[in-house]
Amino acid sequence: MQVESFRVFRDLVETKSFSRSASLNGITQSAVSQQLRSIETRLRVPLLERTSKQFALTREGQLLYEASREIIAHYQRFQHQLEEMRNIISGNIRLVAVPSVGIHELPPYIREFLKTFPQVKIQVDYRRSNEVYESVTDGDADVGFVAFPSPRKGLKVETFKKDTLHIIAAPGHPLMKRGAVALSDLGQFKMVSLAPETPTRQGLDKILAARGLRFQPKMEFDNVETLKNAVEIDAGVAFLPKSVVAKELASGSLVVLAHAGPPILRPLGVVSRASRVVSPAVKRFLKAFKGGKTTVPSGGPENLPE
Repeated sequence: MQVESFRVFRDLVETKSFSRSASLNGITQSAVSQQLRSIETRLRVPLLERTSKQFALTREGQLLYEASREIIAHYQRFQHQLEEMRNIISGNIRLVAVPSVGIHELPPYIREFLKTFPQVKIQVDYRRSNEVYESVTDGDADVGFVAFPSPRKGLKVETFKKDTLHIIAAPGHPLMKRGAVALSDLGQFKMVSLAPETPTRQGLDKILAARGLRFQPKMEFDNVETLKNAVEIDAGVAFLPKSVVAKELASGSLVVLAHAGPPILRPLGVVSRASRVVSPAVKRFLKAFKGGKTTVPSGGPENLPE
């Protein structure tokens, strides 16, 4: 049996999908089926329960899966050690991020990394927060980036940065005349916000609740681009990081309202798969996010939701 056969079988078991396994390995779905039959013929044992309505392994299939994981891990480790010995940092890095982080936070890191390692190709996809975790879990992405990271089984989730959520308003808003705004004063004015199911909104609500505050937004949106557009037309004030509204602040179409009290911090997280061996390129890229990170305890992009 070749290493590729072990990889295909491992991916088939972990994704529970012939089509996903085929996609991950750059082959057709029928090729996955043929490899499975070939392995069963060679070993003279069934690997899948054919009578089960759900994807299920036989005892022999479970044994092969465990062996496949170890074989692929050892082989990848060997390949990566060779590359590091020869000082070769190349290949592809697949990143997936929520739009506010992927569009506004990642570019400086990526530019700096590619200056040092120009042979590496980086692909960035934008997804909802829950889809970021799923993409890394399923092996569709090497590294994910989210706001307000939370622990997930089988994943290593770390905070690499904390940015500040500011009160953003349209120019001429009445609160501009008050100097430092007390958060309690915001209840007298229209507010707009991200949708309740987004981690940033949930995190913000918890922070405000801890300070004895609760707001009812007049409008809610599933992405920051639409949210800041609503603020621009004076539909209400919103909490947003400066990185998301940098262009609007520079052009004067939005302003930051200073507020009294401690800052409202939004942690940004980097997500990787705990059990998967990573390439030297991915390993080097992750080092760009080492500064000041803390581990979370275990347990068209402009239209995409956070």
